[in-house]
Amino acid sequence: MTHIAKDKISASEKFYEDLDTQIENLVDFPFKYRPSFYSDDENVRDMTFKGYTIQYKVYTNKITILKIFNRNKPQK
Repeated sequence: MTHIAKDKISASEKFYEDLDTQIENLVDFPFKYRPSFYSDDENVRDMTFKGYTIQYKVYTNKITILKIFNRNKPQK
């Protein structure tokens, strides 16, 4: 996401704020998004946001962000 900041700082800040809001909403609906395409674990989910995939895992009492990546680029 640093490439966004290089183009325009205000766009980067807005992206971060919007992403943060989406992640905070996971607390209320942790299973809202589909099971991850990249994992066999049903508790690992893929949230899409503005061309990015946010991969997260749902635990009993917390949610952990595993990866944030551009969904159009191959994963290593």
